[in-house]
Amino acid sequence: MNDTYENRIEPPIAGDETATMIGSLERQRATLSWKCGGLDAEGMRARVGASSVTLGGLLKHLARVEEEKFSCMLHDRPFGAPWNAADWEADPDWDWHSAADDTPEQLMELWSGAVARSRVLLAEAIDDGGLDQLVRYTWPDGRSPSLRRLMIDLIEEYARHTGHADLIRESVDGLVGEDPPN
Repeated sequence: MNDTYENRIEPPIAGDETATMIGSLERQRATLSWKCGGLDAEGMRARVGASSVTLGGLLKHLARVEEEKFSCMLHDRPFGAPWNAADWEADPDWDWHSAADDTPEQLMELWSGAVARSRVLLAEAIDDGGLDQLVRYTWPDGRSPSLRRLMIDLIEEYARHTGHADLIRESVDGLVGEDPPN
């Protein structure tokens, strides 16, 4: 095996369900960070074709999703700043649109801060009941999803948006690849 493969961030080869899911999520996070790293404001605002998706928008959107899944849905805590100050009725896509006003450093800090808080909240929940526990959030029909379902939904969200990041980053400076170099 070469060093590049051995140093990849990925789920354990034969881990249990929890370690595999957390490893998968961490790999998605690492890839997104790599695809968005080292760019100036112009790179963060770049678009591909007719799409309005930008790398900056992806970072801000996924920061919101991290907060939504682990703070709001899992623990029933209200959104904090900057989410609680946004006028979501006037602009339901505020996270995507407002990213153009933020510096690359602000966007990375917002996203990495949300990820750090999510890691703590997830670890607490895993220790307190594992993936089978129901989250505090209740769907309109009265059902509550399990932490397992919440994790699957977040992994799927990252996987979709990491694909967008692949295309946008390649258009900015030609950076391609599946895994960040170590």
